[in-house]
Amino acid sequence: MDFKDDVNLDSSQVEDVGGRGGGGFSGGGFPGGMVLGGGGIVGLIALVLVFVLNNLGGGGGDAEPAQKQPPAKLAEECKTGKDADQSEKCRVVGVVNSIQDYWKQEIPDYRTSKTILYSGSLRTGCGAASSAVGPFYCPSDQRVYLDLSFFDQLHSQFGAKGGPFAQAYVIAHEYGHHVQDLRGALQSDTGSSVPVELQADCYAGVWAHNAVRTGFYEKPFTQTEIAEALDAAAAVGDDRIQQRTSGRIDPESFTHGSSEQRVNAFQRGYQNGRPGDCEQSELGR
Repeated sequence: MDFKDDVNLDSSQVEDVGGRGGGGFSGGGFPGGMVLGGGGIVGLIALVLVFVLNNLGGGGGDAEPAQKQPPAKLAEECKTGKDADQSEKCRVVGVVNSIQDYWKQEIPDYRTSKTILYSGSLRTGCGAASSAVGPFYCPSDQRVYLDLSFFDQLHSQFGAKGGPFAQAYVIAHEYGHHVQDLRGALQSDTGSSVPVELQADCYAGVWAHNAVRTGFYEKPFTQTEIAEALDAAAAVGDDRIQQRTSGRIDPESFTHGSSEQRVNAFQRGYQNGRPGDCEQSELGR
């Protein structure tokens, strides 16, 4: 996943707030539960991650002070694609830039959404958030929230192989929720969050198909890189998470879709690169 060395990065699309905290609670997650739409959050695995971390010994709540990092001055550190190839935070900037460049081309009235990098806890438009909920999108303030330590958890606690493109898939999934929000797809209550989550996976695949034409990458992604995304999607399938944490699978309680459904949704978007192929009614069959 090589960025063009001389491509300019727009660091204003990402803000690093470090570990300034401000959540004011323990146990991880949002008080009162996490809901879809109507001011609630949507994310890669947000509805189940607190339970998973507790069962796998990951705990919850604020990170230990030693784990908290000071904010980075992204405007100074992340200027070109060369920086994105050398720094994880700058890579996030580059990925976010590419994703939003694509959706700006696709949606005439697209509104830019900022990604907030943090550690520990912070307050959002959807309430107090802990890193224990994983990456998520908040419709109330139209921002993506990401604690970079999640990428280590994705490997150590969910069994994903990881890699730069697995990280890009996670970010693209969250921006898929932003696209849904702009299109009004988060406002209706369908009784299940699975179609919404699978559509975000499909939108991530659509971006991956079209990423090279945004001008941020040297060449199209390789099959090895796409495999990183598919492996990550499979790792966070409801069935695999349930099997890992409780030893049983209950499809009736799925919130994001099975491993197979998530992989298929990403592949559906990636195959032709058309957002129209990601209709919720066509996913999860």
